[in-house]
Amino acid sequence: MLTRKQLDLLEYINKRVQRDGVPPSFDEMKEALDLRSKSGIHRLITALEERGFIRRLAHRARALEIVKLPESLGGAAAHGFQPRVIDGDRPDAPQPANAQPVEVHALELPLMGRIAAGVPIEAIAHASRNVAVPGAMVSGQGNHYALEVKGDSMIDAGINDGDVVVIRETSTADNGDIVVALVEDQEATLKRFFRRGNAIALEAANPAYETRVLPDDKVKVQGRLVGLIRTY
Repeated sequence: MLTRKQLDLLEYINKRVQRDGVPPSFDEMKEALDLRSKSGIHRLITALEERGFIRRLAHRARALEIVKLPESLGGAAAHGFQPRVIDGDRPDAPQPANAQPVEVHALELPLMGRIAAGVPIEAIAHASRNVAVPGAMVSGQGNHYALEVKGDSMIDAGINDGDVVVIRETSTADNGDIVVALVEDQEATLKRFFRRGNAIALEAANPAYETRVLPDDKVKVQGRLVGLIRTY
């Protein structure tokens, strides 16, 4: 059984992962649950981990994976992750008579090269190869493509150097969206998007990097982050 706060936190993390492809920060979780300090979030996450609902990865910022959900939240493992084996879930354990296999659909997307999460690099132009992604990750409308992340400026958003991000093509974005931004038609970068009057702010998720503020005619949105793939 989960407490109300544990359930609320698990639901919030799941919604953010489904929406953004990355988990929320501890500050965001604290605000969402209206707690006074992050120590309360640490206790809730520890409790969820002990009960097998989430997994934390050592030495990685904001590295939370949803392993499973209770029935009240859908009762299914999160897309892209495999549940941890616990007593009763082992292959040789008796299965319910009505248990049905789950079919997972995968799609191939073009990997368009590297995108800078740091100092902008040259704009991405040509696909180098294809990568397989869960079909549910690209269930929305529009074309999708994948990019390999280079740099650590989005590490506090759970996006690490070497990760592959899944992008939905779009030319518009809402404040706070993580986008592929084309700067002056020459440089492409992965940042959070904020509109400030007639200017666009491209904000990193790492305090070591300054926010870039540019005239809105110098920035073109090329797509929005919808998923993330990590190889261990």
